[in-house]
Amino acid sequence: MSDLVRVLARLRVPLGFVFGALALWLSDPSGLTLLSGGLIAVVGEALRVWAAGHLNKAREVTSSGPYRWLAHPLYVGSSIMGVGLAVASGTFVVALLVAVYLGVTMAAAIKSEEAFLRRTFGDDYERYQRGNATRGDGRSKAFSLRLAIANREHRAAGGLVAVALLLALKA
Repeated sequence: MSDLVRVLARLRVPLGFVFGALALWLSDPSGLTLLSGGLIAVVGEALRVWAAGHLNKAREVTSSGPYRWLAHPLYVGSSIMGVGLAVASGTFVVALLVAVYLGVTMAAAIKSEEAFLRRTFGDDYERYQRGNATRGDGRSKAFSLRLAIANREHRAAGGLVAVALLLALKA
């Protein structure tokens, strides 16, 4: 894995603030774009909450909840949120900015995370990628709100609310 990939993966959150401020400045939201984009973004955040409630980050390979169907549901949820916020912004320029940011940073984050999971969990992660992983006894793990909070998903939800309010004020 290249140094650039590692740097982009590590800086995706601070870069998100920079791109977010630029997107807010360039946005031209309306009631319709806020409503439709907001609904899309809420779907993305719901997927993130569901995923975070099934994940013991850096402690296990999780194959329950959305991890049964998606390799990276947190990143998919973030991408859906990004699409929603691009729609809410009401401008093509912001949509393009969001697409570039997500395309570059999510690809780097996924490469970085997969390298970490391969190093840390070896065969367990390889079985998960092939689609035949099971948790210890093979039973599905139930969703845990406590786990979602421990994974700090409330921060993403709070960020979504803050951005929605800023866009609403700009409208």
